Amino acid sequence: MGLSELAALSRFYGSGEEYVIAGGGNTSFKDDEYLYIKGSGVSLAVIDEGGFVKMDRSKLADIWTKAYGGGDEAREAAVLSDMLAARCPGEEHKRPSVEVQLHDLLPFAYVVHTHPALVNGLTCSRDGEEAALKLFDAVWIPSTNPGYILSLAVKDAVASYRAEKGREARIIFLQNHGVFAAADTAGEIKLIYDKIMDTLKGRIKRKADLSPAAVSGGSAAAADPGEAGALLCGLARQAGEASGVDYRFVFLRNPEIAGLVKDRAAFYPVSRAYTPDQIVYAGSDPLFIENINAAEGAWKKHLERTGRPPKVAALRGLGVFALGPSEKTAADAAALFLDTVKIAAFTESFGGPRFMEQDKVDFINNWEAEHYRSKVAAGK
Repeated sequence: MGLSELAALSRFYGSGEEYVIAGGGNTSFKDDEYLYIKGSGVSLAVIDEGGFVKMDRSKLADIWTKAYGGGDEAREAAVLSDMLAARCPGEEHKRPSVEVQLHDLLPFAYVVHTHPALVNGLTCSRDGEEAALKLFDAVWIPSTNPGYILSLAVKDAVASYRAEKGREARIIFLQNHGVFAAADTAGEIKLIYDKIMDTLKGRIKRKADLSPAAVSGGSAAAADPGEAGALLCGLARQAGEASGVDYRFVFLRNPEIAGLVKDRAAFYPVSRAYTPDQIVYAGSDPLFIENINAAEGAWKKHLERTGRPPKVAALRGLGVFALGPSEKTAADAAALFLDTVKIAAFTESFGGPRFMEQDKVDFINNWEAEHYRSKVAAGK
């Protein structure tokens, strides 16, 4: 009963972009012996019972008793090895979400972790923590690398909450990441999320205007989107990991984006990463190009600075191009960039934007677990 209800609950929150996009988010159900958690990179929108990984909770508990030394890479590799060893027989072909330890420590049957733009307008803003703790009975986790380190931070925070209030935390906000809701029934999970979303909707001063808009403007916008997109795809094909692949693009233009691409200063609110999902699917460093004639030079400088081709490129006065080696990856990049646009507008209600710290961005860019997730989501 629990696993089938978990699958239905997961599809409910994965069916629309209001809560998660692409392979983002994770969900779980547990009893005394086993934890069933979403497989890494699996889409919540289409998940069935086979999309969850059955984990031995006694082996997951053993992970807390170990001390993992070394740097980030060595630590996460060791934790991953122990985490994979906690899979039950017959589950070896699956890989659990990187947040498995966090799900296991929360003492409720159901846990649903999502990344709503509305919520991240709060978690990615300068006054987010103050507002979150004023509006909700919740725990706030400062900016933390995902995976094992995040689980440790949550473990300590929920223990402090329990000691202070004499009850378990059901809502956990993660700075620059999203929210966890925990409860013993699927119905209670929905009530928690309804309260979060309704409360935040009542506090939002402005939503991004994503209504359709025609391409128009002066000489700066004179480039043809098709020709510009083809040029950018050619540059991506030369420099990308999938060298020689026929790159695809999605062109984005709406009133909100038109305002953002007026000049480099206007582009600032979407110029850096807010969340890990944005880094995985849309990249951490969108490229801003002053004019089409400067595209090749700007692209070269971006490669020299970051070591990566951009997944998103904005052309001043025209719009934004999301790029990928397939239609799906380009579409995912477009969806996550639009999520960035929404978040940027929502942060205005809570003191303005607060991007991810650079060391956290670097961690995601170099983390094997996120490379795996992006490959699964891309169908590789």
